[in-house]
Amino acid sequence: MHYTLHQLQVFLKVAQLKSITKASEELNMTQPAVSIQLRNLQDQFDIPLTEVVGRQLYVTDFGKEIIEMAERIVNEVHAINYKTMAYKGHLAGRLILSVVSTGKYVMPYFLSAFIKKNEGVDLIMDVTNKSRVINSLHNNEVDFALVSVLPEGLNVNDEILLENELYLIGSRNEKKITKPITKSEINEMPLIFREEGSGTRFVMEQYFKKNNIHVRKKMELTSNEAVKQAVIAGLGNSIMPLIGIRNELSNGDLKIIPSVGFPIKSKWHLIWLKEKKLSPVAEAYIGYIRKNKDQVLNDHFSWINKIPSKK
Repeated sequence: MHYTLHQLQVFLKVAQLKSITKASEELNMTQPAVSIQLRNLQDQFDIPLTEVVGRQLYVTDFGKEIIEMAERIVNEVHAINYKTMAYKGHLAGRLILSVVSTGKYVMPYFLSAFIKKNEGVDLIMDVTNKSRVINSLHNNEVDFALVSVLPEGLNVNDEILLENELYLIGSRNEKKITKPITKSEINEMPLIFREEGSGTRFVMEQYFKKNNIHVRKKMELTSNEAVKQAVIAGLGNSIMPLIGIRNELSNGDLKIIPSVGFPIKSKWHLIWLKEKKLSPVAEAYIGYIRKNKDQVLNDHFSWINKIPSKK
């Protein structure tokens, strides 16, 4: 057999995403190139690694066994590279994070300088829904998680990165408001919600419950991007984190609706299990955060206090 490390890496990515198209995007390869690598690997075996049912790609039972061994091989290769870097005096290893979807507007700014400074560190960051983030933390699959609502039932360390402000928003065609709308007026507004389990939705619903607001839910969408587009299109209003609508506010597609009791405030928390033994890379990263957090906030988030419609 003459399969290569690259073929194994391509197969692992295809198996993970169950899609050649998605794998090609993440690997920065063309779809034909991914297909060729997958076929060349398959040619080494008489038993299928994958199968297509309908239009969906599935990994066979044999393929799942190959995945387990391929993961061990790839991890050992990474370990060799990291040890080589360590012997040269460089910080080396993996930094693994799971981030709630809105966190993609936050986390990269707290990573950029650290990753650039430490070229031996490989970053793996999963941007996903809140339940998957908490599960990955609970199962000790990640070093850190970024959430806006602390999980219940988990004993975690917590480093607050910045405040999370949520505002009532509307489209550019929203009628001009001469005075802040009241809580009772919010009852009459058709609101667009995030999906059940979303941190943004949790904060919204806690606010509604506390203030005895009974809103009319117009629709439910599974991402902030989808909510933004729905509001821009005039399908309703929503309550969204300021951090995710900077561009839309700047170009006038969205506007903040002055409202009594707003903004709703929570915080962005970087958390990790208290009982977890952090790797040297993870220890170095949390040290970097504690030392440089204020500088990151000043360099990348000072715009938050300059939004005219917040005043």
